[in-house]
Amino acid sequence: MLTLLARVHRIHPRSSTLRAFRAFSNASPLSPQPFRFTMPASKPQPESNSKVLILGAGNFGSCLAEHLGDSNHRVFLWSREADVVQHFNLHHRNAKYLPEHDFSKNITAVGPDLPDGKFLNEMDVLLFAIPTQFLRENLTILNRSLHKTSLPLLIFVNKGIEIGTDALTLEIIADTCGAEVAKAATFISGPSFAKEIVRRRPTSVSVASFTEAEANKTSDLFHQPHFRCYTGSDPIGIELAGALKNVYAIAAGMSDGLGYENNTRASIITRGLAEMTCIGTAYGASPLTFLGLAGVGDLFLTCSSSSSRNYTVGYRLGQGEPLQKIIATLGSVAEGVSTAKGVKTIIDKLGVSAPIAERVYEVLYQDKATKTAVQELMDLPPSRELELPPTAGGPAKQLMDKLGLSRG
Repeated sequence: MLTLLARVHRIHPRSSTLRAFRAFSNASPLSPQPFRFTMPASKPQPESNSKVLILGAGNFGSCLAEHLGDSNHRVFLWSREADVVQHFNLHHRNAKYLPEHDFSKNITAVGPDLPDGKFLNEMDVLLFAIPTQFLRENLTILNRSLHKTSLPLLIFVNKGIEIGTDALTLEIIADTCGAEVAKAATFISGPSFAKEIVRRRPTSVSVASFTEAEANKTSDLFHQPHFRCYTGSDPIGIELAGALKNVYAIAAGMSDGLGYENNTRASIITRGLAEMTCIGTAYGASPLTFLGLAGVGDLFLTCSSSSSRNYTVGYRLGQGEPLQKIIATLGSVAEGVSTAKGVKTIIDKLGVSAPIAERVYEVLYQDKATKTAVQELMDLPPSRELELPPTAGGPAKQLMDKLGLSRG
C-alpha cells in the first residue's frame, strides 16, 4: 500500500511524508481493528420511545432534543436557568435559542437543579451538550448517581479543549467517571447547524466510539431520512477535528472582516485542513478522520457561514471590535476562543507547524492586529504543501494508557 501511495502521489520512498505514514501505521495507538475489552454495557435500547435526558439547553442541545422528540422518543431537556425551564414547559419554545420554533410535545424541560440519581438511572440515554469548560464539574456531580453496571447510553456533542488541563472530553470523562465509562462514551460531530436540523434539512454526521456497539446504538437512535449517521472508531480524531475547526473558523471570519474575498477564504480552509491533519496525526489520531464529516465537512461549514458563532467572532475582530465586547454581546459560547489556548499548548508540545492557529491565538490573547497576523502569514517563506509529522501518537498513547486500551 505504501509503495502504491508513493507511486500515485509521487512521494519519494524516503520522504518525511512516507515516513510519517509508516510511523502512524506502525506506532499509532489507534487502529482500524476493533478493540477487545470488557466494559459496562449500556442498557439495551428500545426500538422506539427511548427516555433521553439532554444536559444543556443551548442551541445544539435544543435542536437535538427536537430531533429526538420528533422521532417519537421521550426527551427531557435540562437547563440551569429556571426561566428557560418554565417558559419552555408553558409554550414549548426556547426563548433564548431557536425562539421561533415550536418544539415537539414529546419534550419536557427540567431544572435548574441537576436531576437526581433515581431520575438519571431511569434514562436510556444521557446526551451531554454542555460547553467543554463546564463539563468536568457536572460530570463529577452526576457520576455519584450513575449505576456503572447498567449505564445509559452516553453521548457527547460538545467541541473543545479544557482550559488549564488541555484535556479532551475523553480524558475529562476518565478523570471524573472512570476509564470504563470513557470507553463506552460516544461522540457526534459534523456539519450540523441547529436551525437546519429542526427544519429537517438533509444533514450527515460522524458518530465515533471505542465500542462499536455503542456507536451503532447512537446511530440507530438518531438516524432518520433527513439525518444520516456514519460510524467510526476514532473518537480522539473526532474530538480534535471538532475542536480545531473552530479556531480556523475564527481565522476565516477575520479574513472576511478585513475585506478579503473568496481566494483568501479558500486558502484558509485548505491550509487549515492541512494544519488540523498534521496536529491530529502528531497527537495520535487517524489522518483519514480529518477527511470526513467531522473534519473537512465541519471545517467548510463553520468557515463559510455567518451562522457560525466562531466565524462571527473572527469577522467582528476583522472589523476592529475588541474581543471583550464581542464575547459580551455574542449571546452564546464560541468554543474556538477558549480552544485556541489549548491548541497553542498542544502544537508547542508536539513541535508542529501550525501558523494559522498560532496567529489566531496571538490576535485573541496577545493583542496582535488582525491585519498584521494576515500579513505575517503571507510573508512566510515557501514550504511543502502537504507534510505529515515524522512521529505520531504521544498524547493519544498516554490517553489510551489511562483508558487501559494500550496494545502493548
